[in-house]
Amino acid sequence: MPEVIFEHADGSSHVQEVESGSSIMETAVRNGIPGIVGECGGALSCSTCHVYLDEDSTDAFEPVEDLEDEMLDGVATERMPHSRLSCQLRPAGARTLRVRTPESQY
Repeated sequence: MPEVIFEHADGSSHVQEVESGSSIMETAVRNGIPGIVGECGGALSCSTCHVYLDEDSTDAFEPVEDLEDEMLDGVATERMPHSRLSCQLRPAGARTLRVRTPESQY
């Protein structure tokens, strides 16, 4: 089962296993991980699940598609080269991934 290390702007971190078929956003919301709101519930209609994907974790996912790219233009904090919406990230395999949550989602 994959696990995600959530690194937060305040320096704290959380490690959470991701259930099969779940997104990183669903995992964070379900487990009360701070820094990810997921206001739209994963419908790709907001950007409140913005994360910075660790460069070593990028190859675990498909590249950003057009709609996600468009939504990333509206994030509350600076968009970086490895910015992703965590609702679009569904890890597979027994791998440890890292994401950094932004200072704010609003």
